[in-house]
Amino acid sequence: MDSLFAKADAIKPLAKRQKTSHKSSQNASKRPSTENHTAQSVSKHTSVPRSLLPASSELPDVPKFSHIANKKLRGELQRQSAHNARAKALVQDTAEMLMVEDAGKIQVEGESERTWRIGQNEVVQSAGQEAAKGRRELKLDGGPYRTRYTRNGRHLAVAGRSGHVAAFDWQTGILHTELQLQETCRDITFLQDLTYFAVAQKKYVYIYDRDGVELHCLKAHIEPTRLEFLPYHWLLASVGNAGYLKYQDTSTGQLLVEHRTKLGACTTMTQNLHNAVIHLGHQNGCITLWTPNLPHPAVQLLAHMGPVSSVSVDPSAGGRYMASSGKDGTVKVWDCRNWKGAIREWSTRGSGSEVEVEWSQRGFLGVASGGNVNIYTPPSIHRTFNGHVQPPLYLTHPIPSRPLTSLRFAPFQDVLTIGHNAGISSILVPGSGEPNFDSTEADPFENRKARREKEVKALLDKIQPDLISLDPEFVGTLSRPSKLVTSDGKPATDTPYARLPRFDRLRVSGKVDKTEDADAIDEVMDDDDDGSKEEKAKLREEKQKKKMRGKNKSMKRYLRKQRKNVIDPATAAVRAKLDKMKDEKRKAILARKGIVEEKKRPSALDRFQRKK
Repeated sequence: MDSLFAKADAIKPLAKRQKTSHKSSQNASKRPSTENHTAQSVSKHTSVPRSLLPASSELPDVPKFSHIANKKLRGELQRQSAHNARAKALVQDTAEMLMVEDAGKIQVEGESERTWRIGQNEVVQSAGQEAAKGRRELKLDGGPYRTRYTRNGRHLAVAGRSGHVAAFDWQTGILHTELQLQETCRDITFLQDLTYFAVAQKKYVYIYDRDGVELHCLKAHIEPTRLEFLPYHWLLASVGNAGYLKYQDTSTGQLLVEHRTKLGACTTMTQNLHNAVIHLGHQNGCITLWTPNLPHPAVQLLAHMGPVSSVSVDPSAGGRYMASSGKDGTVKVWDCRNWKGAIREWSTRGSGSEVEVEWSQRGFLGVASGGNVNIYTPPSIHRTFNGHVQPPLYLTHPIPSRPLTSLRFAPFQDVLTIGHNAGISSILVPGSGEPNFDSTEADPFENRKARREKEVKALLDKIQPDLISLDPEFVGTLSRPSKLVTSDGKPATDTPYARLPRFDRLRVSGKVDKTEDADAIDEVMDDDDDGSKEEKAKLREEKQKKKMRGKNKSMKRYLRKQRKNVIDPATAAVRAKLDKMKDEKRKAILARKGIVEEKKRPSALDRFQRKK
């Protein structure tokens, strides 16, 4: 038996103290060498990644900088080179462990074969047992249906136009709740997690919990058509037939802001996960980008010649690309960095005015038109191409039930869910889902305790809606110097605009009445002894020219006379402030000259003056 263990290279029990052996050679070192049989046995069959080796270990491609005489500089450069080499090794080991380069797409053997010829039956047979569960056909009677996944991709919520609403765990088949609301339902979305979801019903937006109990009725959201939830800001955004975009803070319950789009009813909305900007598609072919802190759209462009039917933003490229489809039968891909024009445009396959588009986590673009669902892969759809030629097709799947009303890629899964008139269909799209997930952001295997802790942490890390902008990297950068100037012509770089006097703020904004306050300004300038007489004369001449400009018009003269008879509190405050400034300047001049001002003798008429 011992001989068999020895031949199998079995791991021997490790003694408390290892035996040491000395070399018999006279020139050999006197230091004993420790032999660890356990480590030697394991090292024959395993290898430690370079990134996990100690910092003192030898790393490849590290220059020694022996030609530099300065020891301090040579040591600093060696440390930097070693750190860079260690970082490259870590990235390489991470890529090998996570297999980020292997996208998992369908590979064909010859050039004559095409991936779009492969049907779902072949894909299901080739996929694993767990992945094949994503291919499902649910026949429901309340269509057409719209679907929405949670952030971790574990739970699915469906809403039918006739009022059928359900939420369930689509992987295990556990049904959380099912409602028959008996009224029109246009959209559905989860809030921070699976415990709450919002439904855009016929008249208002309603919020339900996991058990189907109605919690809130948001009567400020009238006739909603689309819903979006911003997870990092805890905002529920809705747009409806009235043409108002409204933001509801779900953590405090208050209506944050509402924007009037002035473009009529809107039935298309999506969000950019990179910067939390809302994209709206309108009936006149325009696409607008909105933020809570701007009353007007941040970007407005004419995208299609007809109504916009669907808009989606690519999450794989950091919100860089946007896809839009219109009822004119075209699909366009836009670069969100310049908006100079569509980088790719093509006409949809099949017949049908309602065209839906959706991006996956790996940049796959799904287009549903007529009775077909077509999948396109990067980088062909990201490259600029002149013409209306369709990009290479990756997969296609026919669905006879029309119309196709929604497309949703399941997060962290190679599954595409299609909502149509006869129910819900799920197809497998190999390579579309992100294989690696961050458990701190979205964990598909979280339990009740982890979900509760994540909700508390999300509330503590809540981002204020004022920080939503097209460029989210502006936080932490230095602001540009102010171009505002004060009343004396000096730049107001030291004093912010909010701390300037009222007259200076009015002057900077261009709202000051120069015809009323020019005389008072001249009197203040006359009392000042600083500066030469030539400069004063030059300034007075320029002011006189500006003052006399346009005085020959009878209408201005009439309006000026009428304005003098009106007592305006703001104008009176400005005049009082100017009088106070003139008095302080006069006192300062007398103090510099050493003149003592005599007190004004009281008069008999002072009793009739109003006490301040």
